[in-house]
Amino acid sequence: MNRKYELVYVVSPDATEEQVTDLHTQVEAICQRLDGQVEKTDNWGRRKLAYEIGAHKEGTYVVEYILGSGELMKEIDRRLKVSDLVIRHLVVRVDEEEGVIERTRARRTVTSQRRRIARGLPPDRAPGEGQRGDGDDDRDDRFDGPEVER
Repeated sequence: MNRKYELVYVVSPDATEEQVTDLHTQVEAICQRLDGQVEKTDNWGRRKLAYEIGAHKEGTYVVEYILGSGELMKEIDRRLKVSDLVIRHLVVRVDEEEGVIERTRARRTVTSQRRRIARGLPPDRAPGEGQRGDGDDDRDDRFDGPEVER
């Protein structure tokens, strides 16, 4: 069963860009071998660590979004544990959270439709209907402070 995972690993600051790329290539090779897929890779670059790990105060952060099985993630976890370049890594299953979000959104939609019908309104909102700031309107400036003239 394929699930979505988020893999974050921090590579030693001593590692070159080429070594980081090789590490990513190794993860991709493991995914292909075990019928997984790397959906997206984000190299956040070199950043300061939240706390010192060994003698390291900085590291290169890499985030990979992987679609695959639990066995795939166990193998990736095992490989990253023995790699000298990787300071820390974390694997998180994210498909469960997406399911919770979708169920909550569906429940809110059904509740909203039921309330609208009880008030004698059509079940779905018309465009522009509702309070200001509802939906995807990013122009909400109600909480901006007063403009100061200089």
